[in-house]
Amino acid sequence: MPKSSPPSSTDRILLEGPHSRRKELWLVLRSLRDFIAGFRTLHFVGPCVTVFGSARYGESHPYYALSREVGAGLVGLGFTVMTGGGPGLMEGANRGAREAGGRSVGCNIELPMEQEPNRYLDRSVTCRYFFVRKVLLFKYSYAFVGLPGGLGTLDELFEALVLIQTGKIEDFPVVLFGTAYWRPLQDMLQHLAQEGTISEADLKLLLVTDSLEEALDHIRRHAVERFGLKARRIKPSTLLGERRVSQAR
Repeated sequence: MPKSSPPSSTDRILLEGPHSRRKELWLVLRSLRDFIAGFRTLHFVGPCVTVFGSARYGESHPYYALSREVGAGLVGLGFTVMTGGGPGLMEGANRGAREAGGRSVGCNIELPMEQEPNRYLDRSVTCRYFFVRKVLLFKYSYAFVGLPGGLGTLDELFEALVLIQTGKIEDFPVVLFGTAYWRPLQDMLQHLAQEGTISEADLKLLLVTDSLEEALDHIRRHAVERFGLKARRIKPSTLLGERRVSQAR
């Protein structure tokens, strides 16, 4: 892989320790601006399922074909497909949603490499900070699907599990595709349960499968039926310049 360039000083300044009060206020306001832009962009997208996955698997990879099937299957359940908005498996899920006639949205992140918004998004927002992006990914979602991925995928996956475990969000279904790929993770979680650092009940927060049918049935039972999901009817504000997200034709 090509070596990425270092982040700009403006991107990492937030985490460099204390600054002057004026600069700290400026950083807070810039984060607030990203939150407001995200809330405005995604307010009318409807119930979502967020799909996590690697940006590094291209269209020729078998996982890319799987991601398209996942996106199309989620649309069939009535969901908007939300991803990190980038290439690879994120693009595949957005593409599958678009091709199935559903809604496709993304929460992109500014990075030195890998993260140009993909071309299958009906609506997207680009965040400067990861914590803003993760709030948006979780705020609108009733289930989470993990495709094979790296550190970013693991970060988002464990964020979802921690939020569910601690009751910060509802007990939404979490599905991982690829039993062979995720077996080391399952082994590690089993070890944590044996050591007592997580409970046996925490192991049940995940469904790991190779079956699209099983995954969709799990999400239907534990999200659609449990929470009685239906399309929201929220009227856009003309004064605020709001508009709905149109489904793909």
